[in-house]
Amino acid sequence: MSGLRLQSSTKDSAISSGASLQHLLADPASLLRELDRLECEESLAGFIRRAWHVIEPGQPYTHGWHIDAIAEHLEAVTAGQINRLLINVPPGTMKSLAVGVFWPCWEWGPKNRPHTRIVATSHSIPLAIRDNLKARRLVQSEWYQSIWGDRVRLTGDQNAKTKFENMATGFRDAMAFRSLTGSRGDRVVIDDPHSVDGANSEAERESVITSFLESVPTRLNSPKHSAIVVVMQRLHERDVSGVILSKELGYEHLMLPMEFEPERRCRTSIGFVDPRQEDGELLFPERFPREVVERDKIPMGSYAVAGQFQQRPVPREGGMFKRSWFVDKTIGAAPSGTRWVRHWDLAASTRSTSARTAGVKIGRTPDGSFVVGHVVTTQSEGNEVRKLIKQTAETDGLDVQISLPQDPGQAGKVQSKDMIAMLAGFRAHAEPETGDKVTRAEPFAAQCEAGNVSIVRGEWNDAYLDELCMFPGGSFKDQVDASSGAFGRLTGSSVYGMLGVV
Repeated sequence: MSGLRLQSSTKDSAISSGASLQHLLADPASLLRELDRLECEESLAGFIRRAWHVIEPGQPYTHGWHIDAIAEHLEAVTAGQINRLLINVPPGTMKSLAVGVFWPCWEWGPKNRPHTRIVATSHSIPLAIRDNLKARRLVQSEWYQSIWGDRVRLTGDQNAKTKFENMATGFRDAMAFRSLTGSRGDRVVIDDPHSVDGANSEAERESVITSFLESVPTRLNSPKHSAIVVVMQRLHERDVSGVILSKELGYEHLMLPMEFEPERRCRTSIGFVDPRQEDGELLFPERFPREVVERDKIPMGSYAVAGQFQQRPVPREGGMFKRSWFVDKTIGAAPSGTRWVRHWDLAASTRSTSARTAGVKIGRTPDGSFVVGHVVTTQSEGNEVRKLIKQTAETDGLDVQISLPQDPGQAGKVQSKDMIAMLAGFRAHAEPETGDKVTRAEPFAAQCEAGNVSIVRGEWNDAYLDELCMFPGGSFKDQVDASSGAFGRLTGSSVYGMLGVV
Protein backbone atom coordinates (compact mmCIF):
# COMPACT_ATOMS: atom_id res chain seq x y z
CA MET A 1 0.00 0.00 0.00
CA SER A 2 2.80 2.44 -0.81
CA GLY A 3 1.70 6.04 -1.19
CA LEU A 4 -1.26 5.77 1.23
CA ARG A 5 -1.34 8.76 3.57
CA LEU A 6 -2.02 7.02 6.90
CA GLN A 7 -1.65 10.00 9.26
CA SER A 8 -2.57 9.89 12.94
CA SER A 9 -5.69 12.00 12.32
CA THR A 10 -6.77 9.55 9.65
CA LYS A 11 -6.25 6.61 12.02
CA ASP A 12 -8.27 8.33 14.71
CA SER A 13 -11.03 9.13 12.23
CA ALA A 14 -11.10 5.52 11.06
CA ILE A 15 -11.49 4.27 14.63
CA SER A 16 -14.05 6.90 15.63
CA SER A 17 -16.12 6.16 12.53
CA GLY A 18 -17.33 3.03 14.22
CA ALA A 19 -15.33 0.64 12.07
CA SER A 20 -13.34 -1.97 13.92
CA LEU A 21 -9.63 -1.38 13.33
CA GLN A 22 -9.00 -5.06 13.82
CA HIS A 23 -11.64 -5.90 11.26
CA LEU A 24 -10.20 -3.41 8.78
CA LEU A 25 -6.69 -4.77 9.17
CA ALA A 26 -8.03 -8.24 8.49
CA ASP A 27 -9.77 -7.02 5.32
CA PRO A 28 -7.30 -5.06 3.12
CA ALA A 29 -10.01 -4.14 0.59
CA SER A 30 -12.19 -2.62 3.29
CA LEU A 31 -9.19 -0.79 4.77
CA LEU A 32 -8.26 0.65 1.40
CA ARG A 33 -11.85 1.74 0.78
CA GLU A 34 -12.03 3.38 4.19
CA LEU A 35 -8.76 5.23 3.60
CA ASP A 36 -10.05 6.34 0.21
CA ARG A 37 -13.23 7.68 1.80
CA LEU A 38 -11.41 9.50 4.59
CA GLU A 39 -8.84 11.19 2.36
CA CYS A 40 -11.43 12.13 -0.26
CA GLU A 41 -13.76 13.69 2.28
CA GLU A 42 -10.86 15.58 3.83
CA SER A 43 -9.84 17.46 0.69
CA LEU A 44 -10.46 17.83 -3.04
CA ALA A 45 -6.74 17.25 -3.69
CA GLY A 46 -7.05 13.95 -1.84
CA PHE A 47 -10.06 13.02 -3.94
CA ILE A 48 -8.16 13.80 -7.15
CA ARG A 49 -5.29 11.59 -6.03
CA ARG A 50 -7.57 8.68 -5.05
CA ALA A 51 -9.97 8.92 -8.00
CA TRP A 52 -7.28 9.32 -10.67
CA HIS A 53 -7.13 5.60 -11.48
CA VAL A 54 -10.78 5.66 -12.54
CA ILE A 55 -10.34 8.48 -15.07
CA GLU A 56 -6.83 7.61 -16.30
CA PRO A 57 -6.22 3.91 -15.58
CA GLY A 58 -3.28 3.74 -17.97
CA GLN A 59 -1.42 6.79 -16.67
CA PRO A 60 0.28 7.09 -13.26
CA TYR A 61 -0.83 10.06 -11.19
CA THR A 62 1.73 12.87 -11.00
CA HIS A 63 1.14 15.43 -8.31
CA GLY A 64 2.19 19.07 -8.33
CA TRP A 65 1.71 21.76 -5.72
CA HIS A 66 -0.39 23.75 -8.20
CA ILE A 67 -3.06 21.03 -7.96
CA ASP A 68 -3.29 21.73 -4.24
CA ALA A 69 -3.64 25.45 -5.04
CA ILE A 70 -6.44 24.88 -7.55
CA ALA A 71 -8.17 22.48 -5.18
CA GLU A 72 -7.99 24.91 -2.25
CA HIS A 73 -9.64 27.66 -4.28
CA LEU A 74 -12.38 25.33 -5.50
CA GLU A 75 -12.93 24.21 -1.90
CA ALA A 76 -13.39 27.90 -1.04
CA VAL A 77 -16.10 28.08 -3.69
CA THR A 78 -17.80 25.04 -2.16
CA ALA A 79 -17.59 26.65 1.27
CA GLY A 80 -19.15 29.87 -0.01
CA GLN A 81 -16.01 31.98 0.53
CA ILE A 82 -15.67 32.67 -3.21
CA ASN A 83 -18.39 32.80 -5.84
CA ARG A 84 -16.36 34.24 -8.71
CA LEU A 85 -13.08 32.51 -9.54
CA LEU A 86 -10.68 32.99 -12.47
CA ILE A 87 -7.91 30.41 -12.90
CA ASN A 88 -5.14 31.02 -15.45
CA VAL A 89 -2.74 28.08 -15.79
CA PRO A 90 -0.80 26.56 -18.71
CA PRO A 91 -2.25 23.77 -20.84
CA GLY A 92 -1.44 20.25 -19.71
CA THR A 93 -1.54 21.08 -15.99
CA MET A 94 -4.80 19.20 -15.33
CA LYS A 95 -7.01 22.29 -15.24
CA SER A 96 -9.95 20.73 -17.11
CA LEU A 97 -9.91 17.53 -15.06
CA ALA A 98 -9.54 19.31 -11.73
CA VAL A 99 -12.21 21.95 -12.32
CA GLY A 100 -14.65 20.26 -14.68
CA VAL A 101 -14.49 16.58 -13.69
CA PHE A 102 -13.15 15.93 -10.19
CA TRP A 103 -14.59 18.99 -8.42
CA PRO A 104 -18.26 18.44 -9.40
CA CYS A 105 -18.03 14.73 -8.48
CA TRP A 106 -16.36 15.68 -5.17
CA GLU A 107 -19.17 18.08 -4.30
CA TRP A 108 -21.77 15.39 -5.01
CA GLY A 109 -20.15 12.54 -3.06
CA PRO A 110 -17.43 13.38 -0.55
CA LYS A 111 -19.01 16.74 0.35
CA ASN A 112 -22.54 15.25 0.34
CA ARG A 113 -24.05 17.84 -2.00
CA PRO A 114 -25.74 15.66 -4.62
CA HIS A 115 -28.32 18.38 -5.26
CA THR A 116 -25.65 20.67 -6.81
CA ARG A 117 -26.36 21.55 -10.44
CA ILE A 118 -23.47 22.21 -12.80
CA VAL A 119 -23.56 23.92 -16.19
CA ALA A 120 -20.23 23.14 -17.88
CA THR A 121 -19.10 24.85 -21.06
CA SER A 122 -16.14 25.05 -23.42
CA HIS A 123 -15.51 26.72 -26.76
CA SER A 124 -16.65 23.60 -28.60
CA ILE A 125 -19.32 21.04 -27.80
CA PRO A 126 -16.96 18.03 -28.30
CA LEU A 127 -14.71 19.32 -25.51
CA ALA A 128 -17.68 19.98 -23.25
CA ILE A 129 -19.01 16.47 -23.88
CA ARG A 130 -15.55 14.96 -23.32
CA ASP A 131 -15.48 16.14 -19.71
CA ASN A 132 -19.15 15.31 -19.17
CA LEU A 133 -18.44 11.71 -20.13
CA LYS A 134 -15.46 11.54 -17.80
CA ALA A 135 -17.49 12.87 -14.89
CA ARG A 136 -20.31 10.41 -15.61
CA ARG A 137 -17.88 7.48 -15.79
CA LEU A 138 -16.39 8.50 -12.46
CA VAL A 139 -19.77 8.74 -10.72
CA GLN A 140 -20.92 5.42 -12.18
CA SER A 141 -17.65 3.62 -11.41
CA GLU A 142 -17.61 0.72 -8.98
CA TRP A 143 -15.04 2.56 -6.86
CA TYR A 144 -17.18 5.73 -6.47
CA GLN A 145 -20.42 3.83 -5.95
CA SER A 146 -18.86 1.55 -3.32
CA ILE A 147 -18.13 4.59 -1.16
CA TRP A 148 -20.85 7.14 -1.96
CA GLY A 149 -23.47 5.11 -3.78
CA ASP A 150 -25.93 5.79 -0.95
CA ARG A 151 -25.67 9.51 -1.80
CA VAL A 152 -25.24 9.57 -5.57
CA ARG A 153 -27.15 7.41 -8.03
CA LEU A 154 -27.93 8.55 -11.54
CA THR A 155 -31.45 8.53 -12.90
CA GLY A 156 -32.41 6.29 -15.79
CA ASP A 157 -34.47 8.85 -17.70
CA GLN A 158 -31.82 11.61 -17.82
CA ASN A 159 -28.47 9.93 -18.38
CA ALA A 160 -27.08 11.20 -21.68
CA LYS A 161 -23.61 12.21 -22.73
CA THR A 162 -24.59 15.91 -22.80
CA LYS A 163 -26.58 15.85 -19.55
CA PHE A 164 -26.93 13.41 -16.68
CA GLU A 165 -28.91 13.80 -13.47
CA ASN A 166 -28.87 12.09 -10.09
CA MET A 167 -31.71 11.05 -7.80
CA ALA A 168 -31.27 14.22 -5.70
CA THR A 169 -31.99 16.38 -8.84
CA GLY A 170 -28.37 17.45 -9.18
CA PHE A 171 -27.08 17.41 -12.75
CA ARG A 172 -24.12 18.16 -14.99
CA ASP A 173 -25.13 19.79 -18.26
CA ALA A 174 -22.56 20.27 -21.06
CA MET A 175 -22.89 22.82 -23.83
CA ALA A 176 -20.84 24.99 -26.17
CA PHE A 177 -20.06 28.36 -24.63
CA ARG A 178 -21.79 30.47 -27.24
CA SER A 179 -24.91 28.30 -26.94
CA LEU A 180 -25.51 29.01 -23.26
CA THR A 181 -29.26 28.57 -23.10
CA GLY A 182 -31.79 26.49 -21.23
CA SER A 183 -30.09 25.29 -18.05
CA ARG A 184 -29.33 27.21 -14.90
CA GLY A 185 -26.85 25.95 -12.36
CA ASP A 186 -25.41 26.42 -8.92
CA ARG A 187 -22.05 26.29 -10.68
CA VAL A 188 -21.25 27.61 -14.16
CA VAL A 189 -17.87 26.18 -15.17
CA ILE A 190 -16.28 27.92 -18.17
CA ASP A 191 -13.27 25.96 -19.47
CA ASP A 192 -11.35 27.65 -22.31
CA PRO A 193 -14.17 29.78 -23.80
CA HIS A 194 -11.86 30.76 -26.69
CA SER A 195 -10.22 28.45 -29.18
CA VAL A 196 -6.63 29.32 -30.04
CA ASP A 197 -7.60 30.34 -33.58
CA GLY A 198 -10.80 32.09 -32.52
CA ALA A 199 -8.99 34.32 -30.02
CA ASN A 200 -7.06 35.89 -32.90
CA SER A 201 -10.27 36.81 -34.75
CA GLU A 202 -11.72 40.03 -33.43
CA ALA A 203 -15.23 39.08 -34.53
CA GLU A 204 -15.11 35.69 -32.82
CA ARG A 205 -13.40 37.06 -29.74
CA GLU A 206 -15.98 39.82 -29.31
CA SER A 207 -18.81 37.30 -29.79
CA VAL A 208 -17.42 35.18 -26.94
CA ILE A 209 -17.03 38.24 -24.72
CA THR A 210 -20.62 39.30 -25.42
CA SER A 211 -21.83 35.83 -24.41
CA PHE A 212 -19.75 36.01 -21.24
CA LEU A 213 -21.00 39.44 -20.20
CA GLU A 214 -24.63 39.07 -21.22
CA SER A 215 -25.51 35.35 -21.03
CA VAL A 216 -23.50 33.86 -18.17
CA PRO A 217 -25.07 35.92 -15.35
CA THR A 218 -28.54 34.69 -16.40
CA ARG A 219 -27.48 31.03 -16.08
CA LEU A 220 -27.23 31.10 -12.28
CA ASN A 221 -29.83 29.58 -9.96
CA SER A 222 -29.05 32.14 -7.28
CA PRO A 223 -27.54 35.46 -8.41
CA LYS A 224 -26.25 35.96 -4.86
CA HIS A 225 -24.89 32.51 -3.98
CA SER A 226 -24.26 30.56 -7.20
CA ALA A 227 -20.68 30.49 -8.48
CA ILE A 228 -18.95 31.14 -11.80
CA VAL A 229 -15.55 29.51 -12.34
CA VAL A 230 -13.49 30.43 -15.40
CA VAL A 231 -10.41 28.33 -16.12
CA MET A 232 -8.30 29.08 -19.20
CA GLN A 233 -4.97 29.90 -20.72
CA ARG A 234 -4.41 33.49 -21.87
CA LEU A 235 -4.66 33.91 -25.62
CA HIS A 236 -5.17 37.63 -26.20
CA GLU A 237 -5.09 40.90 -24.28
CA ARG A 238 -8.86 41.13 -24.74
CA ASP A 239 -9.91 37.55 -24.09
CA VAL A 240 -12.43 36.66 -21.38
CA SER A 241 -9.71 36.82 -18.70
CA GLY A 242 -8.64 40.23 -19.96
CA VAL A 243 -12.21 41.51 -19.76
CA ILE A 244 -12.66 40.11 -16.23
CA LEU A 245 -9.48 41.85 -15.07
CA SER A 246 -9.91 45.15 -16.93
CA LYS A 247 -13.54 45.57 -15.88
CA GLU A 248 -12.74 44.51 -12.29
CA LEU A 249 -15.67 42.11 -12.15
CA GLY A 250 -14.84 40.86 -8.67
CA TYR A 251 -13.21 37.54 -9.54
CA GLU A 252 -10.63 35.94 -7.29
CA HIS A 253 -7.63 35.45 -9.60
CA LEU A 254 -5.40 32.39 -9.33
CA MET A 255 -2.65 32.97 -11.88
CA LEU A 256 0.20 30.47 -12.16
CA PRO A 257 2.66 30.92 -15.06
CA MET A 258 4.82 28.06 -16.28
CA GLU A 259 7.97 30.02 -15.32
CA PHE A 260 7.91 32.11 -12.18
CA GLU A 261 8.11 35.89 -12.54
CA PRO A 262 8.72 37.41 -9.08
CA GLU A 263 7.12 40.74 -9.97
CA ARG A 264 3.87 38.90 -10.83
CA ARG A 265 3.72 36.63 -7.78
CA CYS A 266 0.14 35.48 -7.26
CA ARG A 267 -1.57 36.19 -3.92
CA THR A 268 -5.24 35.54 -3.21
CA SER A 269 -7.74 36.38 -0.50
CA ILE A 270 -7.74 32.87 1.01
CA GLY A 271 -4.10 33.25 2.00
CA PHE A 272 -2.48 31.56 -0.99
CA VAL A 273 0.91 32.83 -2.15
CA ASP A 274 2.84 31.34 -5.06
CA PRO A 275 5.59 29.47 -3.17
CA ARG A 276 8.29 29.78 -5.82
CA GLN A 277 11.35 31.91 -5.10
CA GLU A 278 13.65 31.90 -8.12
CA ASP A 279 12.98 33.81 -11.33
CA GLY A 280 12.13 31.22 -13.99
CA GLU A 281 11.33 28.44 -11.50
CA LEU A 282 9.02 25.94 -13.14
CA LEU A 283 5.40 25.35 -12.20
CA PHE A 284 5.16 21.60 -12.73
CA PRO A 285 8.66 20.16 -13.24
CA GLU A 286 7.41 16.64 -12.50
CA ARG A 287 5.50 16.75 -15.81
CA PHE A 288 7.17 19.66 -17.60
CA PRO A 289 10.90 19.61 -16.77
CA ARG A 290 13.19 22.30 -18.13
CA GLU A 291 14.19 20.41 -21.27
CA VAL A 292 10.54 19.84 -22.21
CA VAL A 293 9.60 23.48 -21.63
CA GLU A 294 12.51 24.75 -23.74
CA ARG A 295 11.74 22.22 -26.46
CA ASP A 296 8.10 23.28 -26.65
CA LYS A 297 8.91 26.99 -26.75
CA ILE A 298 10.55 26.65 -30.16
CA PRO A 299 7.51 25.66 -32.25
CA MET A 300 5.11 27.75 -30.12
CA GLY A 301 6.89 31.05 -30.67
CA SER A 302 7.10 34.00 -28.28
CA TYR A 303 3.46 35.12 -28.57
CA ALA A 304 2.03 31.68 -27.74
CA VAL A 305 4.57 31.18 -24.96
CA ALA A 306 3.60 34.53 -23.45
CA GLY A 307 -0.10 33.72 -23.41
CA GLN A 308 -0.33 29.97 -22.94
CA PHE A 309 2.72 29.46 -20.71
CA GLN A 310 3.13 32.78 -18.91
CA GLN A 311 -0.53 33.90 -18.73
CA ARG A 312 0.10 37.32 -20.26
CA PRO A 313 -0.77 37.80 -23.90
CA VAL A 314 2.55 39.36 -24.92
CA PRO A 315 6.12 38.47 -23.96
CA ARG A 316 7.45 40.22 -20.86
CA GLU A 317 9.86 42.27 -22.97
CA GLY A 318 7.30 43.01 -25.69
CA GLY A 319 5.83 41.46 -28.83
CA MET A 320 7.11 42.33 -32.29
CA PHE A 321 8.52 45.51 -30.71
CA LYS A 322 10.64 45.17 -27.55
CA ARG A 323 10.53 47.85 -24.88
CA SER A 324 14.27 47.45 -24.37
CA TRP A 325 14.83 48.82 -27.88
CA PHE A 326 13.63 52.26 -26.73
CA VAL A 327 15.67 52.59 -23.55
CA ASP A 328 17.65 55.87 -23.76
CA LYS A 329 16.05 56.62 -27.14
CA THR A 330 13.92 59.57 -25.97
CA ILE A 331 15.12 62.98 -27.20
CA GLY A 332 14.04 66.56 -26.60
CA ALA A 333 13.74 67.54 -30.26
CA ALA A 334 14.51 66.22 -33.73
CA PRO A 335 17.67 67.44 -35.49
CA SER A 336 17.43 70.31 -37.94
CA GLY A 337 16.89 69.12 -41.48
CA THR A 338 14.67 66.16 -40.53
CA ARG A 339 12.23 65.25 -43.33
CA TRP A 340 8.71 64.48 -42.01
CA VAL A 341 5.69 62.40 -42.98
CA ARG A 342 2.50 62.04 -40.97
CA HIS A 343 0.45 59.00 -41.91
CA TRP A 344 -3.17 58.56 -40.84
CA ASP A 345 -4.74 55.21 -40.04
CA LEU A 346 -8.48 55.79 -40.33
CA ALA A 347 -10.95 53.80 -38.23
CA ALA A 348 -13.64 52.09 -40.27
CA SER A 349 -16.15 52.35 -37.40
CA THR A 350 -16.25 53.39 -33.77
CA ARG A 351 -18.66 50.58 -32.96
CA SER A 352 -15.65 48.40 -32.15
CA THR A 353 -13.75 49.24 -28.97
CA SER A 354 -10.53 48.67 -30.91
CA ALA A 355 -11.40 51.12 -33.72
CA ARG A 356 -9.49 54.41 -33.51
CA THR A 357 -8.04 56.94 -35.91
CA ALA A 358 -4.35 57.62 -35.39
CA GLY A 359 -1.90 60.01 -36.99
CA VAL A 360 1.82 59.29 -36.47
CA LYS A 361 4.54 61.73 -37.56
CA ILE A 362 7.89 60.12 -38.34
CA GLY A 363 10.96 61.89 -39.68
CA ARG A 364 14.21 60.89 -41.34
CA THR A 365 17.19 62.79 -39.96
CA PRO A 366 20.16 63.99 -42.04
CA ASP A 367 22.26 61.09 -40.76
CA GLY A 368 19.69 58.54 -42.03
CA SER A 369 18.14 57.54 -38.69
CA PHE A 370 14.46 57.95 -37.82
CA VAL A 371 12.49 59.80 -35.18
CA VAL A 372 8.88 59.53 -34.08
CA GLY A 373 7.92 63.15 -33.59
CA HIS A 374 4.28 63.17 -32.55
CA VAL A 375 1.20 60.94 -32.24
CA VAL A 376 -2.46 61.82 -32.06
CA THR A 377 -5.39 59.39 -31.65
CA THR A 378 -9.17 59.73 -31.49
CA GLN A 379 -12.26 57.55 -31.34
CA SER A 380 -14.35 60.28 -32.93
CA GLU A 381 -15.82 59.74 -36.37
CA GLY A 382 -17.07 61.53 -39.43
CA ASN A 383 -16.62 65.27 -39.50
CA GLU A 384 -14.75 65.29 -36.18
CA VAL A 385 -11.99 63.18 -37.74
CA ARG A 386 -11.82 65.51 -40.75
CA LYS A 387 -11.45 68.49 -38.42
CA LEU A 388 -8.67 66.76 -36.48
CA ILE A 389 -6.72 65.93 -39.64
CA LYS A 390 -7.04 69.50 -40.91
CA GLN A 391 -6.07 71.05 -37.55
CA THR A 392 -3.09 68.71 -37.22
CA ALA A 393 -1.91 69.61 -40.71
CA GLU A 394 -2.04 73.30 -39.82
CA THR A 395 -0.08 72.64 -36.62
CA ASP A 396 2.53 70.50 -38.42
CA GLY A 397 3.04 73.07 -41.16
CA LEU A 398 3.71 72.79 -44.87
CA ASP A 399 6.99 70.92 -44.43
CA VAL A 400 5.22 67.76 -43.22
CA GLN A 401 3.87 65.52 -45.93
CA ILE A 402 0.41 64.04 -45.20
CA SER A 403 -0.12 60.39 -46.11
CA LEU A 404 -3.57 58.79 -46.22
CA PRO A 405 -4.69 55.22 -46.92
CA GLN A 406 -7.08 54.56 -49.78
CA ASP A 407 -9.56 51.82 -49.09
CA PRO A 408 -10.36 49.48 -51.99
CA GLY A 409 -13.44 50.10 -54.08
CA GLN A 410 -15.18 53.22 -55.34
CA ALA A 411 -16.13 54.41 -51.85
CA GLY A 412 -12.48 54.41 -50.85
CA LYS A 413 -11.53 56.47 -53.87
CA VAL A 414 -14.27 58.99 -53.15
CA GLN A 415 -13.21 59.29 -49.50
CA SER A 416 -9.53 59.82 -50.35
CA LYS A 417 -10.41 62.37 -53.05
CA ASP A 418 -12.53 64.29 -50.55
CA MET A 419 -9.72 64.23 -47.96
CA ILE A 420 -7.15 65.50 -50.47
CA ALA A 421 -9.49 68.33 -51.47
CA MET A 422 -9.94 69.28 -47.82
CA LEU A 423 -6.13 69.45 -47.45
CA ALA A 424 -5.60 71.76 -50.43
CA GLY A 425 -2.36 73.67 -49.99
CA PHE A 426 -0.64 70.80 -48.13
CA ARG A 427 1.42 67.96 -49.58
CA ALA A 428 -1.23 65.28 -49.17
CA HIS A 429 -1.35 61.92 -50.96
CA ALA A 430 -3.44 58.78 -50.69
CA GLU A 431 -2.64 55.29 -51.86
CA PRO A 432 -3.88 51.73 -51.25
CA GLU A 433 -2.17 49.62 -48.62
CA THR A 434 -1.06 46.07 -49.34
CA GLY A 435 -0.27 43.17 -47.05
CA ASP A 436 -1.46 42.56 -43.51
CA LYS A 437 -0.63 44.77 -40.54
CA VAL A 438 2.18 42.52 -39.32
CA THR A 439 3.90 42.45 -42.72
CA ARG A 440 3.63 46.23 -43.03
CA ALA A 441 5.14 46.69 -39.56
CA GLU A 442 8.20 44.51 -40.12
CA PRO A 443 10.47 47.12 -41.84
CA PHE A 444 9.81 49.68 -39.11
CA ALA A 445 10.35 47.06 -36.38
CA ALA A 446 13.70 46.13 -37.94
CA GLN A 447 14.94 49.73 -37.68
CA CYS A 448 13.68 49.98 -34.08
CA GLU A 449 15.55 46.79 -33.19
CA ALA A 450 18.73 48.13 -34.80
CA GLY A 451 18.56 51.21 -32.56
CA ASN A 452 17.87 53.58 -35.44
CA VAL A 453 14.58 55.02 -34.10
CA SER A 454 14.30 57.75 -31.47
CA ILE A 455 11.19 59.26 -29.90
CA VAL A 456 10.59 62.95 -29.19
CA ARG A 457 9.59 63.36 -25.56
CA GLY A 458 5.84 63.92 -25.12
CA GLU A 459 2.80 62.95 -23.07
CA TRP A 460 1.81 60.46 -25.76
CA ASN A 461 5.01 58.38 -25.33
CA ASP A 462 3.73 55.79 -22.84
CA ALA A 463 0.54 54.99 -24.73
CA TYR A 464 2.48 54.74 -27.98
CA LEU A 465 5.13 52.37 -26.58
CA ASP A 466 2.49 50.30 -24.82
CA GLU A 467 0.69 49.69 -28.11
CA LEU A 468 3.91 48.91 -29.97
CA CYS A 469 4.97 46.38 -27.36
CA MET A 470 1.54 44.72 -27.28
CA PHE A 471 1.47 44.37 -31.09
CA PRO A 472 0.17 42.18 -32.65
CA GLY A 473 -1.52 40.70 -29.55
CA GLY A 474 -3.04 43.95 -28.28
CA SER A 475 -6.53 45.28 -28.91
CA PHE A 476 -5.28 48.47 -30.56
CA LYS A 477 -3.14 48.45 -33.71
CA ASP A 478 -3.84 51.88 -35.22
CA GLN A 479 -0.68 53.61 -33.95
CA VAL A 480 1.44 50.75 -35.27
CA ASP A 481 -0.29 50.83 -38.64
CA ALA A 482 0.12 54.61 -38.85
CA SER A 483 3.82 54.21 -37.99
CA SER A 484 4.25 51.58 -40.69
CA GLY A 485 2.60 53.87 -43.24
CA ALA A 486 4.74 56.88 -42.37
CA PHE A 487 7.91 54.79 -42.39
CA GLY A 488 7.00 53.29 -45.76
CA ARG A 489 6.53 56.73 -47.33
CA LEU A 490 9.82 57.96 -45.93
CA THR A 491 11.84 54.98 -47.17
CA GLY A 492 10.30 54.73 -50.62
CA SER A 493 8.67 51.37 -49.95
CA SER A 494 5.32 52.74 -51.12
CA VAL A 495 3.97 53.71 -54.51
CA TYR A 496 4.45 57.45 -53.96
CA GLY A 497 7.85 56.95 -52.39
CA MET A 498 9.09 54.98 -55.39
CA LEU A 499 7.79 57.70 -57.70
CA GLY A 500 9.85 60.26 -55.84
CA VAL A 501 6.93 62.11 -54.28
CA VAL A 502 8.32 62.03 -50.74
